[in-house]
Amino acid sequence: MEQISAVALADWMADHSRVRPQLLDVREPWECRIASLAGAHNVPMSRIVAEFDSLDRHRPVVCLCHHGMRSLQVGLFLSRQGFDAVYNLSGGIHAWATQVDPAMATY
Repeated sequence: MEQISAVALADWMADHSRVRPQLLDVREPWECRIASLAGAHNVPMSRIVAEFDSLDRHRPVVCLCHHGMRSLQVGLFLSRQGFDAVYNLSGGIHAWATQVDPAMATY
């Protein structure tokens, strides 16, 4: 598993020559209602063991949460389950809001 910065993820998502990563938001639904990334799949951390099979193991996965701690744990879990490429959004959605999209709500 690798760390990825908010700026690097924004660049990746803007580069149409690269495979778009699966965005896995492991926060609670109420958190996602405050701020979220377009196209992110919300599976709260407490549900990841039951639902990780819904993800494509061969497509890159970027895990995110509020500040990057829950997503780090989920990313390590996915790596142990054999996912090919797993990334953790360093600083989480808060980093995205402060470094990429200042119009995004923070909490």
